[in-house]
Amino acid sequence: MPLTGKRERFCQEYLKDLNATQAAIRAGYSEHTAGSQAHDLLKKPEVQAEIDRLKLERSRETKIDANWLLKRLAAEAEADVGDLYGPNGELKPVQEWPEIWRKGLVQGFDIEVIRAPDGPEVGLVKKIKVSDRVKRLELIGKHITVQAFQENVSHTGLDALAERLERAARRVD
Repeated sequence: MPLTGKRERFCQEYLKDLNATQAAIRAGYSEHTAGSQAHDLLKKPEVQAEIDRLKLERSRETKIDANWLLKRLAAEAEADVGDLYGPNGELKPVQEWPEIWRKGLVQGFDIEVIRAPDGPEVGLVKKIKVSDRVKRLELIGKHITVQAFQENVSHTGLDALAERLERAARRVD
């Protein structure tokens, strides 16, 4: 069944930030009811199918898919911090860093000038802050078949609890 104009717009807006309430507002639903409207819309199979179709289309256009992401995460996890330093242990200029480091592995850096008491510069302290590699490994672990970091939640004892409640109810009667 084809979607109405508003529902189609909701699907398009939803992909912008994955915020269903804001997508509903941008699609023209009332601000007062947007949260419940969005909740209901996301339950509709035809809306979910359209969102999935739009995601697939976007993935094809950007050429970013699970394989691309996994390769990128693996390259980032394996990047050698030693590539940022020259043979004498000095930090290389940023333009000489390998591309993988320039595209997100370094969260920031500080350069502090050290001066002598009379004012001349005597040295520099260069600090770099590297992004969280453990998080990358965790994401890889969740994606691969082994799913090493999959969060498992199990519920046990519910049958025993139901039985105990039933016995207690019989004692009260």
